[in-house]
Amino acid sequence: RRSGQYTMNHDHSKKTPDGASFDRSGSQDSLDELSMDDYWKELENIHETRGNNHVEQVALVVKEPDEGELEEEWLKEAGLSNLFGESSGDSLESVVFLSTLTRTQKAAVEKRVETVTQTMRKRNKQHQIPDVRDIFRLQNDSKGKVCDGSEPSTVRTSENKNETQDGTKGSKFSLGTDEQKRPLEDMLCSDTDINLEISFAEQAANLKDTSVGKMCKGGGGDTLLPNFRLPKDKTGTTKIGDLAPQDMKKVYSLALIELTALYDIFGTEFKQQKAVKIKTKDSGLFGVPLSVLLEQDQKKVPGTKIPLIFQKLIAQIEEATLETEGLLRIPGVATRVKSLCQELEAKFYEGTFNWENVKQHDAASLLKLFIRELPQPLLTVEYLKAFQDVQNLPTRKQQLQALNLLVLLLPEANRDTLKVLLEFLQRVIDHRDKNKMTLKNVAMVMAPNLFTFHGFGSKTIEQREFVMAAGTANVMRFMIQYQKLLWTIPKFIINQVRKQNTESQKKEKKDKAMKKLLKKMAYDREKHEKQEKTPNDADVPQGVIRVQAPHLSKVSMAIQLTEELKAGDIVARFLSQKSGNVQTLKKEEVFLYEIGGNIGERCLDDDTYMKDLYQLNPNAEWVIKSKQS
Repeated sequence: RRSGQYTMNHDHSKKTPDGASFDRSGSQDSLDELSMDDYWKELENIHETRGNNHVEQVALVVKEPDEGELEEEWLKEAGLSNLFGESSGDSLESVVFLSTLTRTQKAAVEKRVETVTQTMRKRNKQHQIPDVRDIFRLQNDSKGKVCDGSEPSTVRTSENKNETQDGTKGSKFSLGTDEQKRPLEDMLCSDTDINLEISFAEQAANLKDTSVGKMCKGGGGDTLLPNFRLPKDKTGTTKIGDLAPQDMKKVYSLALIELTALYDIFGTEFKQQKAVKIKTKDSGLFGVPLSVLLEQDQKKVPGTKIPLIFQKLIAQIEEATLETEGLLRIPGVATRVKSLCQELEAKFYEGTFNWENVKQHDAASLLKLFIRELPQPLLTVEYLKAFQDVQNLPTRKQQLQALNLLVLLLPEANRDTLKVLLEFLQRVIDHRDKNKMTLKNVAMVMAPNLFTFHGFGSKTIEQREFVMAAGTANVMRFMIQYQKLLWTIPKFIINQVRKQNTESQKKEKKDKAMKKLLKKMAYDREKHEKQEKTPNDADVPQGVIRVQAPHLSKVSMAIQLTEELKAGDIVARFLSQKSGNVQTLKKEEVFLYEIGGNIGERCLDDDTYMKDLYQLNPNAEWVIKSKQS
């Protein structure tokens, strides 16, 4: 039995005798005490299952970090470890990165560097401890060193916070901090629009600094959730999975800094937890790390991204019907669930397990058991507390923005599994008229399975239990309701990645020039002559792009850019050319990709306006291919 498994010992006095006296209609979506009933019942079922469960597992210990350790770890995670320690002399690479940060992101980095610096001085580690002011001054002093000699650093230091920060002269993209373009009220307070062009922390800082905040706050009480939406972006919406790994790495660093900056503004402590490594099972189904499960599953189904047992349990629940009343809320029979669990461990991979005998409620209990038994939480040890703390942010919009950044920070396996789970939960809710499982009910039942985790919160005091329970249920509700928005990479982060790539390319060119100036000049001249002969440049008139499609029957086409031309139109044009080859690829299988220039590789959504994107990245190549190739 795991020690400290539960964060709450609830008070049964709040429960109604039959447990069903509150309204399940969903007409009023508030979280009052009575509506928490499903939450406490679910915890009780978990207790019971835990008592019967055959899986004996050591409690996960969360390590209390030493002073400065958290900040050191944070800087490493953000890709800024060369700002301190033995490699602190080699910080030019970081200068490029820092030059793309917003004012609030910079403040978050400064704060952590300051703490690490002080800690190192205390520990007497006298190897090159940088003064935090020097690090940021370095950008402003390096006008010709980092950029290309023609422009100063694009991001102002915090003293210049009233100036606009819209990138360099002639730059085609802003860094999302250009707050002066439209009235503050429009920018900050459109109730349901989620602004992805301006840094979330910058938006929050402006809200705090103005009286607009009072107007945007939204009335008290937790009524129906707003219908948040993403305004259409002409240069295309970027989803997780659309970018190449090298750019996703940059997205991760920026999301971590941005989330920290957002939490800093509201005085919410952002602490990445660290688990002490414990011995985990290296085979089986339940209580096995996601990475191990996927490794063994990929031997059976190459390329699978979701554990096979997880997929099968969801399929099993859906096979019966999602109209079953109380689906997910009514538990399976504990003894039967236990024996099914043991049988699955023995027979699942052999293919000899008989699924016909598995009752729907038992399958639902097994699905929840799988999530709870993961040796580390699905939302990860590092970020589980940050997910819980989302509830402490003042507005729903900020809570949604924080969740968006947290999803970007999850490891791929956790993120993919969470996505499949949330999509399934939405399908259950779609049948709420029959199954009586509203968004609120499903969130109540699932929150204890995702948020109460061994090793966490064992010191929680009883007065806070109800608040935390309601808070995590609310976070769960947000994740289900807004899942489509959460898998979007904000445009201001994409723009920062583009900016980093541009600056790095300039820096690389400068470095090469310093080493082999004459050779490089000759090489450039030769390259330039070659380029003039390629169809991509001189032979292609202004306003025309060359699109390659190596896997299709028509392998290349010059496309005239118009105001209304979209990526989907170009793909359709290629697919309509059936010269010779039999067309095997369907429209939904192939996409237009933006490759090179100021991005590694980006899969474009069909509604991307090509002329706008071309202006943003004129040096890109355009290729049509499937996501697999």
